[in-house]
Amino acid sequence: MKKESTSFDIAVLVLELNHMINGAYIDNIYQTNHTFIFKLRKPDNPPFHFLMESGKRFHLTSYTYEKPQRPPTFCMALRKYLRNGKITEILQHEFERLIAIKVSAKGGIFQLICELFGQGNIILVDPENKILHALAYRKMRDRSILRSEPFQYPPSSGKNPYKINRQNFDEIKRLNQIEIVKALTKYLSIGGLYAEEILHRAQINKDTSCESLKKQQLDKIFTQLKEILSQIQNENVDPHIIIDEKDKWIDAIPLTLNKYLGFRQKSYKTMNETLDEYYAKITMKRRAAEASKEGEQKLAKLERISQNQQKTIEDMKQRIEKNRKIGDTIYSHFGELQSLLQRIVDQRKLGKSWEDVKSTVEEELKHTPTIYFHSMDPKRLLIDISIEQLMISINLRHSTQENAAKYYAVAKKSKRKLEGAEKALKTTQLKIVQLKQQFIKQDEKTQRRLSKQRRREWYEKFRWFHSSEGFLVIGGRDATTNEILIKKHMESHDIVFHANVHGAPFALIKTEGRKPTEQTIREAAQLAASYSRAWREMLGAVDVYWVSPEQVSKSPPSGQYIRKGSFVIQGSKNYIRQVPLQVVVGIKAEKECPIVIGGPPEATMKQTNIVVKIIPGNQTSSKLAKQIKNLLAKQSPPNIQRKIHEIPLEEIQRFIPSGKGTIKSSG
Repeated sequence: MKKESTSFDIAVLVLELNHMINGAYIDNIYQTNHTFIFKLRKPDNPPFHFLMESGKRFHLTSYTYEKPQRPPTFCMALRKYLRNGKITEILQHEFERLIAIKVSAKGGIFQLICELFGQGNIILVDPENKILHALAYRKMRDRSILRSEPFQYPPSSGKNPYKINRQNFDEIKRLNQIEIVKALTKYLSIGGLYAEEILHRAQINKDTSCESLKKQQLDKIFTQLKEILSQIQNENVDPHIIIDEKDKWIDAIPLTLNKYLGFRQKSYKTMNETLDEYYAKITMKRRAAEASKEGEQKLAKLERISQNQQKTIEDMKQRIEKNRKIGDTIYSHFGELQSLLQRIVDQRKLGKSWEDVKSTVEEELKHTPTIYFHSMDPKRLLIDISIEQLMISINLRHSTQENAAKYYAVAKKSKRKLEGAEKALKTTQLKIVQLKQQFIKQDEKTQRRLSKQRRREWYEKFRWFHSSEGFLVIGGRDATTNEILIKKHMESHDIVFHANVHGAPFALIKTEGRKPTEQTIREAAQLAASYSRAWREMLGAVDVYWVSPEQVSKSPPSGQYIRKGSFVIQGSKNYIRQVPLQVVVGIKAEKECPIVIGGPPEATMKQTNIVVKIIPGNQTSSKLAKQIKNLLAKQSPPNIQRKIHEIPLEEIQRFIPSGKGTIKSSG
């Protein structure tokens, strides 16, 4: 099973990525262990994500990966220097398993180096080629990865196959007795898979020694090497996943390889998509294995604790029973024991030694069939006897009643400890049950494929909703999107809205030549009103006007200046009075995938009945979004409730005007 990218994979990926992410801006960076997700954006395009895993892979991803609540220190450093930076180039260093991403940011041109060999590493290099931060710091024989040290690439693992010519290639004969398949991997920066492929295409036995190769054979090997490189350079590739007879995914490759002829293949348009799909499946299996191993270890530990607790409880019960029985036995033979103790005391008073006392007691007890003498400890004043097969230790300092009471007291104390031990056992057994239930849930979770990110529409960068009649209505979020909205997306047959409040965003009904009714006009007016300053000022309603596109101009009166996002309205305005400030946030399920929608109440509630209505208020958007999410989940069918809880809060916050509000109703 493929575990890491080859030099050929990387060569194809770099070519693809220079088309796909070159010129993109870095919106944010997330880190989980050694995996990084870069949220990227290109002008006039929805955001997309780039994944980089130290030592293994890098590619665009369409899947949603968990993001930690607190980013690690290294991630914070990357955000500090690279966020809002522009990717200018992606390079593969000397055909090695090593890439450099150049980012033009505020401080200059930074490089993000990703090592995909050995233990792997990710290194941030400043514009002066000094190491700013690294995922792992190391001091090595040939170079050091330490802060403020000049960055050096690792020594080459072989010659760059793109840079060798036919004459240079003859050097491989100097490897003498080494088999050609091993020599190719040593001489060039390629792995065994591609060394075998080149030899297979050249029809050369892979076990042939280098010194025995003839010129014609070297020509064939060199030609096949250059043909594969030419395929990559000309982007004449065929990315696909290799599937074996057991339906297991075993490799993801950019070219058709002889080794896999006869295997089932699943083709994709790009190597990025191929690796994304391949590793999504591998990640799911790895998670399941890790969760299973961790769970088994936890369960085994709890079961060991449970067994020890059960043994302790059994031992305690036996001790309690024994001590009670001894107490009862002492009382059942009270007279005999009382006489025995009294005789011992009397003999000591007569001045007899302990040896004499012991002899006397032994002799007397021979005639008492129920009591047997075992031993006497003069120092501790203890005598050990057995009655009814019970070994009993009697303290000569105490009376018969006190000796019996001592055994009852020990039994009583042990009973209290037993209650605590039984309670602890119940707690452990409950934990075992809960852990097993957790296993079931975890199995369900790990068996689910990673969920794909929903592809955003172009208009989702704006405020947006679809009216009751199906018209797309879009509005500006800030000065920049206001400017883009009017300059780029306003068409002659659209209708333009603006709240009668200073600094309010513009909104458009995209009519596409159709004529909207009064209903859509009022809904568009409500969008313009609700997302204006009037919401922050907690007004209940505000006037909104609408005009035609030809009435909107960027040309100010002579001697005046118009700020970014502002426009001049010429001619008469059509007013809609006292438009209420209300927004509904809802969940629309498409193929069991919940999508957050929002906008004016009537328009939103025509698409879904899973809704929460909000009005101006003082509750922060983060707290409000949590409440909204919980309310939406409660109203939803069980099959999508979990998915709703997994929706990032920012998806809901996008529909909360001015970052504050309060809930008016739900459902």
